[in-house]
Amino acid sequence: MNKYSITEFIKNTEQEDKGEGFFELETPRLLEVNLDGLVWAKAGSMVAYHGRIKFEREGILEHGIGAMFKKALTGEGATLMKANGQGKLYLADSGKKIIILYLQNEAIYVNGNDLLAFEPSINHNIKLMRKVAGMMAGGLFNVRCEGTGMIAITTHYEPLTLRVTPGKPVITDPNATVAWSGNLQPEFQTDISLKTFIGRGSGESIQMRFEGDGFVIIQPYEEVYMQTQS
Repeated sequence: MNKYSITEFIKNTEQEDKGEGFFELETPRLLEVNLDGLVWAKAGSMVAYHGRIKFEREGILEHGIGAMFKKALTGEGATLMKANGQGKLYLADSGKKIIILYLQNEAIYVNGNDLLAFEPSINHNIKLMRKVAGMMAGGLFNVRCEGTGMIAITTHYEPLTLRVTPGKPVITDPNATVAWSGNLQPEFQTDISLKTFIGRGSGESIQMRFEGDGFVIIQPYEEVYMQTQS
């Protein structure tokens, strides 16, 4: 265990401007937003800020009637907030590792639980995974982010990116799947034999199957979501 004087500790851990722009990784698990205007962030992810910043939950009619029904079905996990103003904003999510991606007129799907923040230039749209409704409450939705700008996603531990190529599909556990390229549409399949081995409930036998040309980001961790109430 390291021992520091207070002066040494402050020197080793204090905030430092790295000049990286709108999004900066202060630590691998803490995102600094140099705010001058608006940023979208996961509700509840603010850990500190200074300056004049106003927080507002995403309105239920923010994206029209269709989005309202999606939000009602997907629950709190998909809830976003807007931070508006000038200052420095610090975001984190349960100590998860943060990755900053710069989209250049591109699209990516992110598991709704793993999207931490994104610039207002990015269009976002909540997508339901209807085929797993009633099986995995927390894994029911993902967010399609599209455009040019930065997004910040989170993973438990170090992520791994798997290439998907024609004729070589990639199958993943939904609870370990963080994001995938915008041109891929996963299919859901069940594996009865796998369920027999694992024995941890029906959710364990559901798999995501990616076919085509793109990538899938996974994490070495299965996020366990609350089951829906019937």
